[in-house]
Amino acid sequence: MEKATVKRFSGVFLKLVNLTAVICILCLIADIAHTKSDGPITLLSSTVTDVKSTRLSEGLSRSGTGGSVLNESEKKTEPEAIKPENTTKKQSDNSESNTEPPRFLPKGILRIAKATAGSEWENIQMRVTAYCPCPKCCGEYSDGVTACGHEIRPGDTFAAADGRYSFGTEMLIPGYSNSQPVQVLDRGGAIKGNRLDVFFATHQEALEWGVKYLEVNVRHK
Repeated sequence: MEKATVKRFSGVFLKLVNLTAVICILCLIADIAHTKSDGPITLLSSTVTDVKSTRLSEGLSRSGTGGSVLNESEKKTEPEAIKPENTTKKQSDNSESNTEPPRFLPKGILRIAKATAGSEWENIQMRVTAYCPCPKCCGEYSDGVTACGHEIRPGDTFAAADGRYSFGTEMLIPGYSNSQPVQVLDRGGAIKGNRLDVFFATHQEALEWGVKYLEVNVRHK
């Protein structure tokens, strides 16, 4: 009888101890949770609320004055349209200025540059000989008339060239005709390809010229 009472009492005591331990653990967990929730979370929520209220008040005040809600630094500004410059006139001015040769060149070269300015010339390496209207040079064609029908006059300067160069083609031959352009007005039986025969009034002048290999500027007619 006594043993049964002791067992019953001990069983109740253990249950009370276990219940007390569970209650203590639950209280401890609740205390910890309460401590965490009352600390930073409360501060953060209040900070967020303050920030939201501040931004809301700023937005309302700005919208009330007709301005944008964005800050001045956040406002998007459209770039100003760049007006295209009128380059046509400048380009034409440049093209006109480029056609004028520099004035510090020597006189002979300056005349050549002025003659070539604004036109298309082709530079060709040629074998240049000379002739006169005498029978030694022209044989049966020494009648004072060129192949194109030009009647030779005193002071004439011109060239005989291959058929690929039409009559009237202009040529700048260094050292001939004071560096002035001359025209192709004659032909020659031995003048083929890139060969020229420049005209002189006397046979002696033609002999003094001899044979020269020159870079000739050619402008086709």
